[in-house]
Amino acid sequence: MDATLRGSCLCGRVAYAIRGAPKAMYHCHCGVCRKANGSSLATNAVVLTEDFAVISGREALSSFESSPQKRRYFCSGCGSPIYSHSERTPQVVSVRCGTLDSAPPLRPSRHIHTASKAPWFEICDNLPQVPEGG
Repeated sequence: MDATLRGSCLCGRVAYAIRGAPKAMYHCHCGVCRKANGSSLATNAVVLTEDFAVISGREALSSFESSPQKRRYFCSGCGSPIYSHSERTPQVVSVRCGTLDSAPPLRPSRHIHTASKAPWFEICDNLPQVPEGG
């Protein structure tokens, strides 16, 4: 795969490549993303499934069904969240931007699920805020 972007987990067992530019990037403030990432939000990149490939460490990936028909994939060695995939949107995966090894060619365009954001976190930019999904 001719990759534009590469990423990996903390321990380096899992590595992936993204061909082309992600379709979008956003900050998610939902409670599930917060718990899955251990942070006040998750920054995700929407990538076409056909443009995403795990290039090493596939055997180290574990998954968890965090919502009906949605699985979150993470490294079983270090716990780094790598991506999620929903049966409702099989054409895309959501890659956790914190695992990117280089800067993507786009920046977040919005905050979603702001109605359930962490009470200690203040949104201090001018990006659109969507109370639910989005």
